[in-house]
Amino acid sequence: MAEDVELAESVSMAMLMVLETLQPTERAVFVLREVFDLEYDEIAEAVDKSPAAVRQLAYRARAHVAARRPRGIASPAETRAALQAFQRAIETGDLQSLLDILAPDIVALSDGGGVKHALLRPVVGVGQVARLLAVGWWKRDAERSVELVQINGGPGLLVRVNGEIDGVVAVRLENGYITGAYHVRNPEKLSRVERETAVSR
Repeated sequence: MAEDVELAESVSMAMLMVLETLQPTERAVFVLREVFDLEYDEIAEAVDKSPAAVRQLAYRARAHVAARRPRGIASPAETRAALQAFQRAIETGDLQSLLDILAPDIVALSDGGGVKHALLRPVVGVGQVARLLAVGWWKRDAERSVELVQINGGPGLLVRVNGEIDGVVAVRLENGYITGAYHVRNPEKLSRVERETAVSR
């Protein structure tokens, strides 16, 4: 049972957001070592590096992940307020209430699966994310609606454009501030989202 809980934490949406900020080789080493518990020699062969280099990559990746793990658990009221601010921003284009609760070092990511428009790399910092939102993370000339949902056990939003699912936004909260936002538009990942996403009421 403890192993199941540990695995669930390792693949949570919050953890995925942290992993996206690693370099690709660091990410591979971290997952192979921390999630699948492979030996350094096995990982070295898989990533075509020396065992010594793999140990160093694993050390750096663990330090990076530890530094970015949420340190303060958001209360249900803080979570709902943050999600509602995000909801208003998407539906109305009014960003001010959302900007007030973005952490200074927020990281925004997106995944379009090579099919839908998405960010090419993580966007870091409240100023950069504010500019991203201002130019329109979502279509401005369409009817948008947003539902508050649970995504992989964490808080998030289900976004519809003209009645069709356009994406989900998973958020990471810390001490009442949004420290991460992961916008998934990849059609393959969204194919079962309506069945599997539990709406929080």
